[in-house]
Amino acid sequence: MVTVVFNGLNLIDKTIQSVAIQTYPNIEFIIIDGASTDGTLETIRLNENHIHFWISEPDHGIYDAMNKGLAAATGDFVWFMNAGDQIYDPSTTRQIFSENTNGLIYYGDTMVVDADYREVGLRRLRPPEQLTWKSFKKGMLVCHQAILVSRGIAEPFDPQYKHSADFDWVIKAVKRAEGRGQRAEGRGQTIINTHRVLCAFLDGGHSKQNIGVSLRERFRSMAHHYGWVPTALRHIPIALRFVWYFLKNKRF
Repeated sequence: MVTVVFNGLNLIDKTIQSVAIQTYPNIEFIIIDGASTDGTLETIRLNENHIHFWISEPDHGIYDAMNKGLAAATGDFVWFMNAGDQIYDPSTTRQIFSENTNGLIYYGDTMVVDADYREVGLRRLRPPEQLTWKSFKKGMLVCHQAILVSRGIAEPFDPQYKHSADFDWVIKAVKRAEGRGQRAEGRGQTIINTHRVLCAFLDGGHSKQNIGVSLRERFRSMAHHYGWVPTALRHIPIALRFVWYFLKNKRF
């Protein structure tokens, strides 16, 4: 589990406690702090018994920090949970690994919560029954807080994307998992749908705060993976679904 934070005094404890109460014992918890000055470090120090590794130093943005966390990780899987986000309930991690141990990727659904951690509803974009790298032609159907990736296939986040590198990262991870599965006959499924809500996502995160740039970066990433013309055509139904959902639910 990797959490990145910068001046997140009012957020970091929620994430730490959601890890601390997990009933699954084999969790390596890493925190990468961007040289906070608001008291975040005091909260981290008070909870060091739940944290296996942490550093506090300046970085070049959220994905640079996430790359530091990836480099520090030694476990079998990496799971990125931003400050303020939470593992959904105490048994989530245990349930993931008790049902199938052969996967390279485990994914699930996301519950959106407001600033008071009241449940708003499931995320607008929902995970497909079977996730493939082509699933993301429809947008980011699985956010990085709801996907666990084998460290053996997890590449660093691409620094050219400042606000949506997670979108590109997830596509690459799923593509690599598919390739490994095709080469490993008899392995079984390598991309596992847990059919569970895996995280509580705090509404108004990094991507939403930078929504314009983030959407342009996602378009560029989609064009890289799927081609410019197909991506442009795909954005017509994507835009229509976005408008319809916003008008109906007054959120996106």
